Amino acid sequence: MNVGERVASAFALVVLLLIGALALFGPAGVVAWGEDAALLEAHGKRIAELRETKAALENRVRLLDPDNVDPDLGSELVRHNLGVMRPDEYVIELDMAEKTAGN
Repeated sequence: MNVGERVASAFALVVLLLIGALALFGPAGVVAWGEDAALLEAHGKRIAELRETKAALENRVRLLDPDNVDPDLGSELVRHNLGVMRPDEYVIELDMAEKTAGN
C-alpha cells in the first residue's frame, strides 16, 4: 500500500468512527433515545393532569351557564364571595388539594 492509500484508509476510518460516535452520542443517537423516552413519559403525565383540569373546568363552566346556573354551585359562590350565611350555618373551607385527595 502506498502513502496515498494509507491516508485514504485512515481518513475513511476516522469518518466511520465519527459516524459511529454520532450514532451513539449524537442528538438522535442511542443515548438520546433514553432521554427522549423519559421526557415523553413526563410530558404524557403532564398532559393527563392538564386534561383532568380541563375536564373539571369545563364542568364548572357548564354548571355556571348564565341561562341555567346550578343552584348548589350558585349558592356556594354567593356565600363564599359575599360572605352571606344563615346564623345556624357553619363554614368549613377546604383547600383544592384536600378536596381532590378525598375523591
